[in-house]
Amino acid sequence: MLQCLTRLFHQSRPCQPKLLHSLATSAPTLTHPCSHSYLKTLCMKGELKEALLEMCNQGVEVKFDGYDSLLTMCINQRAIRDGQRVHAHIIKTRYLPPVYLETRLIVLYIKCSLLGDARKVFDQMPQRNVVSWTAMISAYSQRGCHSESLDLFLQMLRSGTPPNEFTFATVLTSCNGDIGFGRQVQSMLIKSSFETHVFVGSSLLDMYAKAGRIHEARGVFETLPRRDVVSCTAIISGYAQLGLDEEALELFRRLLEDGMESNYVTYASVLTALAGLAAFDHGRQIHNRIIRSQLPSYVVLDNSLIDMYSKCGNLAYSRRVFDRMLERTAVTWNAMLVGYGKHGFGREVIELFGLMKKDKEVKPDTVTFMAVLSGCSHGGLVDEGLAVFDEMNNEKDGIKPETEHYGCVVDLLGRAGRVDEAFDFIKSMPFEATAAIWGSLLGACRAHANVFVGEAVAHRLFAIEPENAGNYVILSNLYASAGRWEDVRYVRELMKDKAVTKEPGRSWIKLGRVVHTLHAGDWSHPRKEEVVNKVRELAVKIRAAGYVHDLSCVFHDVDNEQKEKLLLSHSEKLAIALGLIGTPSGYPIMVFKNLRICVDCHNFAKFVSKICGREISIRDNKRYHHIAGGICSCADYW
Repeated sequence: MLQCLTRLFHQSRPCQPKLLHSLATSAPTLTHPCSHSYLKTLCMKGELKEALLEMCNQGVEVKFDGYDSLLTMCINQRAIRDGQRVHAHIIKTRYLPPVYLETRLIVLYIKCSLLGDARKVFDQMPQRNVVSWTAMISAYSQRGCHSESLDLFLQMLRSGTPPNEFTFATVLTSCNGDIGFGRQVQSMLIKSSFETHVFVGSSLLDMYAKAGRIHEARGVFETLPRRDVVSCTAIISGYAQLGLDEEALELFRRLLEDGMESNYVTYASVLTALAGLAAFDHGRQIHNRIIRSQLPSYVVLDNSLIDMYSKCGNLAYSRRVFDRMLERTAVTWNAMLVGYGKHGFGREVIELFGLMKKDKEVKPDTVTFMAVLSGCSHGGLVDEGLAVFDEMNNEKDGIKPETEHYGCVVDLLGRAGRVDEAFDFIKSMPFEATAAIWGSLLGACRAHANVFVGEAVAHRLFAIEPENAGNYVILSNLYASAGRWEDVRYVRELMKDKAVTKEPGRSWIKLGRVVHTLHAGDWSHPRKEEVVNKVRELAVKIRAAGYVHDLSCVFHDVDNEQKEKLLLSHSEKLAIALGLIGTPSGYPIMVFKNLRICVDCHNFAKFVSKICGREISIRDNKRYHHIAGGICSCADYW
């Protein structure tokens, strides 16, 4: 680096007396054009080139104020080449800069993303104050080099330099899930009385929240003597990222009542929570609040709005936000692509992907291809999905398929009933298939009644994840659909021996501010009599309209009458009935299901939507179903 800087120094060495004279005469208030004040004045006026010429002219006469002004201007303008010339001049003239100026050099290189050069300056410093240590620690942390950041912090402690509040705040950010190290830092905070400082406290609770220790994060939050928007946002974000959506919203409401101001990060976190709850009405309220607050346009915030509206089942609103954005990142495109894919709009996914590839400002990433492949899978676009996968393989400088992309292809083929082809595809993969990939194929075997492949896949899964009850249940259901009741009993006995339990099916619906959860065959709901009577009433009406139970959805060896009774007790049907009872006529119904919706419940919902004139949306653990007038957005393909 010294040779480079010396060369830069010589490049900037030739001075132009005539130019300097003309500059001097253009500033009549200055009587000494080569004085130190003249150099400082040039810097204050932002005339960097002229200031560098003046630096050359003064040579060894340049002192602290001159170098400080020059470096400050280079930092502000991100002028790295000019900053290197100043550094070269310091070396050539053998000026011994104080710690402050060396720290400014570090800041210059950090601001210009030359972390290696910043570290060289730092390592060559004979003395270091807390600012120079913190600048380097922060630089590593901001670039995700957390281990380097923590190592440097330990060196700082060994040097005897006491950290300040900014050092601690940065180090806590660098802990990156290392709770052990974080707790040691917290002990130091208590001893140094920095624990209650608002910056440090925010970083401490953020560290605990990101590590999933939300109760410890809340404990730190409650002990802060003063809270600002950063600390409030950190705790709300912590709840939202962990899926504790109700807790995040309740805290947000409480803080609003206390007069908390919100920034774009706060709103983005709240929108994440609302997306998890699919709380459309509340989401629109937050959107209106954002508009009223006249916040500048932030891509992160708009991305959160797209995601929220998508997960609330309203893609029209998502697309409206998307179309109005002046700037879009890959995350923006991905959010819209995922939204279309989850709703089964495969054609829209392909169309949007084509538009994205025409956008010169962004490039598709691994998530993009995941979203496109998944969208093709949910939309039944097998040929289009395979073409996209081939595109990934054939791009010389593009993104190569990863495990998740291969898994999407397996899902694509499996959903289309091409189970044997999917099985062969797994065998040809350049790596071992994961449990998720095998699980996707097993689900396809169940959907398309392929017992032969299903048995082979299930036994592979039993070896990989013997405690996963879902695999046993799917195999049991596969046997049941084929009438192999002895094998069904064998699998259920196997589950008992291994002490694995099935996750019970449940659905939930929000009426007003209350979330009602209903389980299959569970009559503990306070309005159970009304719900049961409503299901029976609906069953009579839709049978008259042509509805016939799909008995293949019952996996018990009982007679047909008993099978029909079991089907009517499915949690989706109970939730739909409760929605009809608890909402005004014509009001749309939104139901959530923790498992994949069965064919019979899907048919039930279609007939109910037609005879009752209601729009019914069902979000299961795989996708969305928007049903109106007896027709589902999935086109009966899921």
